[in-house]
Amino acid sequence: MPHTSTTAMRAVPDSTPEERAALGKEARRRSPRSQHAVYRPAPDRPDPLAILEAQSSARVPELVPIRYGRMSESPFRFYRGAAAIMASDLAGSPDSGITAQLCGDAHLLNFRLLASPERRLMFDINDFDETLPGPWEWDVKRLSASLVIAARANGFDDAERARIVRSGVRSYRESMRGFAGMGNLAVWYAKVDAHRLKDLAADQLDKTGRKKLAGALAKARRHDTSQAFGKLTEVVGGHPRIAADPPLLVPVADLLPDVERSALEDQFRRLLDHYGQTMSSDRQALLQDYRLTDMARKVVGVGSVGTRCWILLLLGRDGGDPLLLQAKEADTSVLAAHVGASRYDNQGKRVVAGQRLMQAASDIFLGWQRMEGIDGKQRDFYVRQLRDWKGIAMPETMTPGQLETFGEVCGITLARAHARSGDRIAIAAYLGRGESFDHALVAFAEAYADQNERDHQTLVGAVRAGRLPVQDLNP
Repeated sequence: MPHTSTTAMRAVPDSTPEERAALGKEARRRSPRSQHAVYRPAPDRPDPLAILEAQSSARVPELVPIRYGRMSESPFRFYRGAAAIMASDLAGSPDSGITAQLCGDAHLLNFRLLASPERRLMFDINDFDETLPGPWEWDVKRLSASLVIAARANGFDDAERARIVRSGVRSYRESMRGFAGMGNLAVWYAKVDAHRLKDLAADQLDKTGRKKLAGALAKARRHDTSQAFGKLTEVVGGHPRIAADPPLLVPVADLLPDVERSALEDQFRRLLDHYGQTMSSDRQALLQDYRLTDMARKVVGVGSVGTRCWILLLLGRDGGDPLLLQAKEADTSVLAAHVGASRYDNQGKRVVAGQRLMQAASDIFLGWQRMEGIDGKQRDFYVRQLRDWKGIAMPETMTPGQLETFGEVCGITLARAHARSGDRIAIAAYLGRGESFDHALVAFAEAYADQNERDHQTLVGAVRAGRLPVQDLNP
């Protein structure tokens, strides 16, 4: 059943800040902040493996064992693929009744470095496959639990984990209160860029931590289209082609016979032509200066393994002017069963609309399209650049202080994203000046990390018993 206790509380244009703050304070009475500390599995909690198997039923069958193999490796890898399980668990949890556009999968590795259209290095949310409007608390809880799970993997003790979560949630709360006092345009233009990261590092990281951050920023700038082109392609007959790395990267020439391959290539040329219409006219003109020369099926992420994802190699003025796009299948959000269906009839458009709303700056090639596959089935896709100054965190190498600082930056970023779509004044008033919500989420995150470990062990047991097939690639 859809989650029915949430009533959207977007700001009404003629509502005063005082009236909006009163809504947030009234929400405390209905749903006290201390209630967020509680997590207990429902008596009729669905079998977590059944949820995963239901997702797998619509995916590419030969890729599903890779997903199970990755999720079985550790509790954190399991968590990355278990957004649908957590959405089901959160559907019965307390909430303020105030909604915002959700990432839907706001674990810490979905916050990363990326490039803005102006070629500035930004820190932002990166994954929007599950985005939908819903209770803002759900994103904060998924982030908080991910911090505990990562901290446990590093052997951090109870006090260290509590401090990490408390700092991250406090950062979200204080940032939201800051956004509540800002005008609409100021909120819209707010961002966390490389300069802001360096300022935070100067205040909170030691010399080693600041050096690691500088290295991460430099590395992210090197992870661009040219670097991906050199890594993923080879010259065949004088022309660049995507190099095979099966089963993770399989060129279309190795995947399908000639007739089917030609039909699929024609379909993707049409996809590129039509998807361009979902971008601004200047970006359409830029896209038209490229031609499709090769494509390959790619395995991505953990939770997304098995969804259809294609890498498209396009060339511009010559063979040394590449553009690598990723066309990724967009299915119904895992949140939809609990918060209601998307307003968009195209799931790719849902992803793109959510990304544009939540990110401070989005990829210039971001767009969507529906395409009929060679099997005759229609599927929705969204398209973006494969790699554009991408930098991902490595929590396994972080000290407690470094993970705490990273969580704080994630909290700032998530608050900014929610402030763009939800009633930031009401959310800030609900959170208040005190630490009640911060402490509540420390308890919730620990309890949910316990649940995640139990679910992970259930998956491992099913793999050992032969219920679920796995393919271990040591990625």
